[in-house]
Amino acid sequence: MKTTDLRDMSDEQLRLSLDETVKSLFHLRLQAQTERLDAPSELKKKKQTIARIKTILRQRELAGVAR
Repeated sequence: MKTTDLRDMSDEQLRLSLDETVKSLFHLRLQAQTERLDAPSELKKKKQTIARIKTILRQRELAGVAR
């Protein structure tokens, strides 16, 4: 997901997306351990997405703006 797409989401949508992405990362890690992972770059993409979502949530928290 792009940062602009994430910024357009509400806090609740971001939290749901974060949960989804964390679960997806977990499953990718399992696949990586059992050597069934087709695209290792997906791990990096999921981690970056998680970081983006957490950053946006933190920025909103600090600004005191709840959507």
